[in-house]
Amino acid sequence: MKTIFIVDDNATNLVTAKTVLEGSYKTYALPSAARMFQILEKIFPDLILLDIEMPETDGFEALSALKANEKYKSIPVIFLSANHDSESESRGLKAGALDFIVKPFSPPELIKSIETHLGNESN
Repeated sequence: MKTIFIVDDNATNLVTAKTVLEGSYKTYALPSAARMFQILEKIFPDLILLDIEMPETDGFEALSALKANEKYKSIPVIFLSANHDSESESRGLKAGALDFIVKPFSPPELIKSIETHLGNESN
């Protein structure tokens, strides 16, 4: 089963995404980028769903740190964000995110994006 990190400082968003993906993926709900980097030392995910607006380290900074690290730069990242302006989307995609999904997200849209970037099989 493929592993997905869900990184968001909003507990409701974490639970919602986890609920949509459970059964198809092994998920880790992480409340901050700092926690994501701690877990990365032990677990290597197949994909990261990353919020942009977070305290301390925002999603853009976290993505930049991932891409700057030889060990983590190949991990696919999809932004999940309440920011629905074209500037945020463009910035995220230019920084290396594979997709940009606006919250509140549609579960079928989230699943389709993940399948597109991981392949159609979830195991």
